[in-house]
Order: sequence, then structure tokens, then C-alpha cells
Amino acid sequence: MALVGSYVALSKPLVAVFGVYLLAWARFGIGAIAMAGWARPLPGTPAMRASQWRWVFALSLFGNVLFSVFMLNGVQRTSASTAGVIMASLPAVVAILSAWLLKERLSTRAALAIGLAVIAIAVFASEQPDTQASQWLGNLLVFAAVCCEAMYVVIAKKLAGDLSAKRMSALINRWGLLMMTPLALGPMLDFSLEAVPPSSWALLLFYGLAASVWTVVLWVRGLQTIPAHQAGVFTVMLPISATVVGVVFLGEELTGLQTVAMGVALMGVVLITTSSRGHLTK
Repeated sequence: MALVGSYVALSKPLVAVFGVYLLAWARFGIGAIAMAGWARPLPGTPAMRASQWRWVFALSLFGNVLFSVFMLNGVQRTSASTAGVIMASLPAVVAILSAWLLKERLSTRAALAIGLAVIAIAVFASEQPDTQASQWLGNLLVFAAVCCEAMYVVIAKKLAGDLSAKRMSALINRWGLLMMTPLALGPMLDFSLEAVPPSSWALLLFYGLAASVWTVVLWVRGLQTIPAHQAGVFTVMLPISATVVGVVFLGEELTGLQTVAMGVALMGVVLITTSSRGHLTK
């Protein structure tokens, strides 16, 4: 989630260079090259059922394509730190969906941790009373991305016991590349490779590997051992890292109240990951 937050923030300068749809397509293209050999089943692995293929498609649709389209269009219209603020609602949205779709029971600790995440986003929001209309549209698009990411968390949990992390990552990336290609064809015709500075190519490579490979493998492996609602609380690391990257690398401002909100969000992570004896919950 910390990696997701970093590439969400860094996507803002990348969108300015490549545009939304070409950037999303390049991300999936980089992932397809990096995971070329991962889509094949391991020897002795049973063939995927039709229902599994449908869930993989849904996972890519929500977690890859729609998340990318909503998030990249959103960060065009708002700041990276503001996008990070809105993403702090992820734990609550994930908890609601996991209770509804996966029938998971929320523990007292999980409920308290979700409450801390909600408090954190409320504190952040209180810092921005004069948001312009264009920023409101950007904020709504980012929240739509939050809902897509929450669906991704829940669907990935449903599949985590059936497919390996590497194979799932490769399959959803291939679906993403297939779905994004028609949207990227138009921008390709008007794009000039010579206009891209070397630093943007390096940043694009990081973005593609982080978004399509590293984060997916880490996330699916984690979901193989913990409930979706517990994993959802870790999504507070996304807004925290997005805000930090926005401040450190993009020159955005961070107030004292926003720093307090980060601390509240981190308290939720500590609460959900430690038992009364101070050990990680299983």
C-alpha cells in the first residue's frame, strides 16, 4: 500500500507527459513484459474454472482499468496530497464490502481501527474548506477509484486461495492491457517520443513495475493469510505515502493538522496488526 501511494502521487507528473490512457496502457505493457512467464499454470495445477476466469476479469476491470482511469483523471484535477486524503477512506469501504460480500465478522479492534481511519480523513478534509468546482470533480473521481480499489481487495481475497500471486498478477495485467489498448490507440497517433525527457522514462518504468508487478504480488500474498477487512486497514498507508511523496518530491504543503491525521491513521494500523500481547494477528 505504501508503494501504491507513491505511484499514485508520482502519476501526477507522468499524466502531464503521457496523458491518462497512454500512461495506463504503458503501465500494463511494462507489466506484460516483466511477467511474460508467470501466466502459465504450474505443473499439476488444475485448470481454472469458468467462475475463476470471471473473477479474474472483474479483478482486472475494477483494480486495474477503472482504478487507473478514475485515479489518473482525478489527480489531473486535484493535488497528490488531496488524493491521498480521499484514499484514507479505503479501510472503511473495504470493511463494508468484505462484511457484505465475504460475510466477514468485524472484530472490536478492526472496528476501532476503521474508526481511526475515518477520523483521519475527516481531519484532512477539514483543512480544505474552499475546494474549487474542478477540484471537486477530481475528488469525486479519486473516490470512485477508492471504490474500485476496495472491490479489488475483496475480489483478490476471494481468489487468493485458488491462484498463486504471480499467476494472478500476470492474468489480471493481461486483461488490463487488452481492455486499455482501444482507449490508447488515439493518443498514440499524436504522441511524440522525442518530447519525453529521460527522467520521465525512468519514472514510467518505476510506475509500471510498481503498479502492475510488485504491489499486486505483495498484496495477493498478504491476502492469503489475513482477512480482507484486516488488510483493508493497511490501505491507510496509501494516503500517507501519497501525501509524503507529494510534499517531498512535488513541493506540496503539509500542515500540522494533516500530520496529526497521519498519526491517527497509523494508530489504526498498529491496532489492527497487534494482539493484546503485542504479536501479529493471524
